[in-house]
Amino acid sequence: MWEKEIEKAKEHFGTLCREQLERIERMKQQEDWIDYGTLKPLIIGVVGGDGIGPYICQEARRILEFLLEDEVEKGKIKFRDIEGLTIENRAQVNKAIPDDVLAEIKKCHVLLKGPTTTPKKGDPWPNIESANVAMRRALDLFANVRPVKVPAEDIDWIFFRENTEGAYVLGRKGVNVTDDLAMDFKVITTQGAERIIRLAFDYAKKNNINKVTVVTKANVVKTTDGKFLSMAGQVAEDYPEVEWDDWFIDIMAAKLIDPARRSQFRVVVLPNLYGDIITDEAAQIQGGVGTAGSANIGKRYAMFEAIHGSAPRMVEEGRAQYADPTSIIKAAAMLLRHIGYPQKAAQLDMALDICSLHEKKKVCTGRSDGATGAEFADYVMKTIQDPHLEERWKKSQ
Repeated sequence: MWEKEIEKAKEHFGTLCREQLERIERMKQQEDWIDYGTLKPLIIGVVGGDGIGPYICQEARRILEFLLEDEVEKGKIKFRDIEGLTIENRAQVNKAIPDDVLAEIKKCHVLLKGPTTTPKKGDPWPNIESANVAMRRALDLFANVRPVKVPAEDIDWIFFRENTEGAYVLGRKGVNVTDDLAMDFKVITTQGAERIIRLAFDYAKKNNINKVTVVTKANVVKTTDGKFLSMAGQVAEDYPEVEWDDWFIDIMAAKLIDPARRSQFRVVVLPNLYGDIITDEAAQIQGGVGTAGSANIGKRYAMFEAIHGSAPRMVEEGRAQYADPTSIIKAAAMLLRHIGYPQKAAQLDMALDICSLHEKKKVCTGRSDGATGAEFADYVMKTIQDPHLEERWKKSQ
């Protein structure tokens, strides 16, 4: 009765299997991690994105240039602006990332990226893929790393979310078998699971953190989530000094808001979709998605971004200059730490804590009754210059 539809779906599935097997072979041939210390110059690409992205990105860039002034003057670091990752340009060429933009991106070593618009049903744009998803795949940014801290509640979490597999990797390649049956696909590979889990265990070991939590739904999604959990057990054997446990995603979401339990979590590693949901929940506990930055790490490239959206309505209403740059400034601090400037990153983190959580002399409300992003960035840089910054920060804790 449905032979034609089934055969078409089987052909489609076969193509997807071939693509993923080819991806596995590429992962097997991966090069070693890049050594930023050998680069001269190290190129930081600044990708504004669209909506409020260019506005907040500009403020984070100013702060980075301020902190890295000596390195730029000595030719050790170079900033490069990359245009064209706007929804208008992407829609015009009907691609998540236009080819010329991707070529420029690949000339950089690390990226500071503003939010980008992903079309949804009802939008006036073609149904193009998320630029973030496409960039993570094109640059093989397999690890999404998000720290969340609330010292007053003894919360100090860092999440390692797998970035290139799971329910998102084939997000635009599902199949409508008939008008009544739609199917999407989830992908977990041995190589993809192993590298994200190992990165989490490495981080725990290097930072003397004796706890890694692995999150799946392996009791129900037995094949893919089962593989992820099984890989965790294998990787853990290489780290006998690090304890680990596993939780199912539903109860994990509940325990993050349980004051009696949540402080026990430290390093958390999980597949893509679960990580997307849990890290937004964690950011909300910290104070909202605008308070969290995000790192997307691969062996050759790394990209740092805000975790919130592009807020096109703010631009339409003429309020973009009032957008809060806190999230992308946090991402800039992560960028500094990643390229080998932990002291400068610590200065920026302390200044952000003082400015956004405690003193609040300049507060971005998103409207003209609050500070502009530029005024807030100036406040942060002035705070960094305070010779008593660390003492000021300790008093605020």
